[in-house]
Amino acid sequence: MTSEARRRAYGLVVAGAFSYTCLLFVWFTLPAYLSTIIEEVGLTGTEAGLLAGAVPLTYIPLALFSGLAVDRIGPARSLATGLVVFGVAQIARSVAGGFPTLLAATVGIGVGATAITFGLPKLVAVLFPPEETGLPSSLYLVGSSAGTAAAFGLGRPVLGPALGGWRPLFLWSGVVAVGYAVVWLALARLAGLTGRETEDDAAFTPGSITADARAVLAHRELRLVVLVGVTYLLVIHGLQGWLPTILEARGLSPGRAGQTTTLLVGANVVGILAIPALADRFDARRLAITACGLVAFAGVVGVVTGGATLLAAAGIVGAGLGVGGLSPLVRAIPPELEGIGPGLTGAAVGLVFAVGEVGGFLGPVTVGVLHDLTGSYVPGLAVLACGGIVAAFAGVGMRR
Repeated sequence: MTSEARRRAYGLVVAGAFSYTCLLFVWFTLPAYLSTIIEEVGLTGTEAGLLAGAVPLTYIPLALFSGLAVDRIGPARSLATGLVVFGVAQIARSVAGGFPTLLAATVGIGVGATAITFGLPKLVAVLFPPEETGLPSSLYLVGSSAGTAAAFGLGRPVLGPALGGWRPLFLWSGVVAVGYAVVWLALARLAGLTGRETEDDAAFTPGSITADARAVLAHRELRLVVLVGVTYLLVIHGLQGWLPTILEARGLSPGRAGQTTTLLVGANVVGILAIPALADRFDARRLAITACGLVAFAGVVGVVTGGATLLAAAGIVGAGLGVGGLSPLVRAIPPELEGIGPGLTGAAVGLVFAVGEVGGFLGPVTVGVLHDLTGSYVPGLAVLACGGIVAAFAGVGMRR
């Protein structure tokens, strides 16, 4: 790869990463405002948990098909389509009057989210050789973390009050997402990125789709990556969905709780940038998965036992570091696996999230349901902590 081609590739990844920023901002405006929405709309803890887990739930039936579609239509159109779909859904969420309409609009966000989640790994696989996917994968995940941090650190304490509440914030963030779809398509065409990246003239035939699905479902190493995806998404969605509300229950103001949650996001960014780079340097991606699982476990334990003290803050940071390291690894490993490669990257990452988002859905829902049953957030957080241990054991299995 020439230096000019590498610069072009990184420029496209950075531009594509902003689609992830838009997505995560839209996604986590609801958790950032969850306590207000619970009171205004009249939600139970279980209903709030279902809303917080609705986007991950959407991945379960759609992810594998979405990944197969991304492999066939290419990253340029995939990202643009995703931006339009979740942007329109966020606009619909801004006018929703109750739990059913909020849930339906949030599911719509999940539909658009799948195109972003699988379009970006496909973009990296198309632009870079397999051994160089670690850093660009980290870059677009930094974009996602920036969106999450903005939702909690700016959306709740700054932009929401300035715009007049959560409904105007939802409305204008949806409008921005739709607008960026046009910008992204223009940038992709200027850079010469085609709309369809496949060499198969019959790419959408049933036989082709079945063969690709069979190839990813039968791959042993990929199944272990799927297990890591389940536990990583269980922990991250459970914490992101409930941490501000948990901190408010411990006595923090809503603004302070949202800002404290950005510790999770900041540590997540550090993990995203540092851990895959070190793993690639020492050829130790599987060992890194084991270490990240243990760090995530220790971090959630700190959140459970720390109350509103510095121990809890340290736990938030530890959990963010652990899941931050896992996040790019589950995306970067599939292109290097024999029998997967760049051609099946979308389908492979789709499988990771099709199964993995079972954990992403159960994370916030489990916290909400167990809180309804026990009156405490501790049992739900204990379940999240166990997810880190499972990820560590999966990493050990990969190394063998």
